[in-house]
Amino acid sequence: MDVNSNPILIVSLCFAAYLAGSVLFAMPVCRAWQLPDPRVLGSGNPGATNVFRNGGWKPALVTLLLDAFKGWLPVWLANVAGFSIIVQAMVALCAVTGHMIPVFYRFKGGKGVATGLGAGLALAPLTTGLMAVLWLLAMWRWRISALASVIAIVSGPVISALLEPDTLPLFGLLTLLIVVRHRNNLIRLAQGRETGL
Repeated sequence: MDVNSNPILIVSLCFAAYLAGSVLFAMPVCRAWQLPDPRVLGSGNPGATNVFRNGGWKPALVTLLLDAFKGWLPVWLANVAGFSIIVQAMVALCAVTGHMIPVFYRFKGGKGVATGLGAGLALAPLTTGLMAVLWLLAMWRWRISALASVIAIVSGPVISALLEPDTLPLFGLLTLLIVVRHRNNLIRLAQGRETGL
């Protein structure tokens, strides 16, 4: 039986991806390092950048890797199970949405960049890899995480259209979601009030 014709399997996988995304690893990582809750310090964002501001690069790196892994794993499983690119993209979006509006944290989550990175690496490694390079270059130039993230994610649809066109709908929707989540950062950038890393 073709797995792509089984709506129960598809919905189950998407729901599992959402639940995986809803696990905000910044919280247990900060507890393990005896750091304050990242939601009440700095930017208030439960992500790797804010963990870095509060605790340095080691807990930030662990947070980044775990948040990326929870995006990568469901998409990889969907690929191994033989689901189509469209279903894999749906799974990726569910994982990122889980990070943004997590059921385990009263639907108040993060920006979704690291989870999107992991999901993108599983589905479109070339596009995602080039986006990561752009993020690094932007960080090197401006040292502002939000600006680097927006530059990288906005480049996604263009890069995917050129290199991995089957994934263009995914990167189009990810761009919309992540830019909207960065709206306050963009306002502060326009006002010259956005802080560096």
